[in-house]
Amino acid sequence: MALQTAVHAGLRAEYDPGADALYVYFSDSGYSHGRDLDAARRIDYAADGSVVGVEVLSPSVGVDLSGLPSADTIAALLKQLGLPAAQPVGQGA
Repeated sequence: MALQTAVHAGLRAEYDPGADALYVYFSDSGYSHGRDLDAARRIDYAADGSVVGVEVLSPSVGVDLSGLPSADTIAALLKQLGLPAAQPVGQGA
């Protein structure tokens, strides 16, 4: 399956449907380190502490936007790609 891409507000997202993995590019800065928010979400940082990107595994089942930088922009990218945003755990309807 081919990569699907979306662009919104200066951010670019690539979704690989075969791997069910999403990466949102914030900058072209080099990777220095990352921080796992949970088993499905990771934020990558440059040496200066700026965000390089966000990796999301299994976005087809929904993406918890809590704790992600530029969550509103990521939500718009998800919508363009036809992927759901999940309601954060503990915030029932």
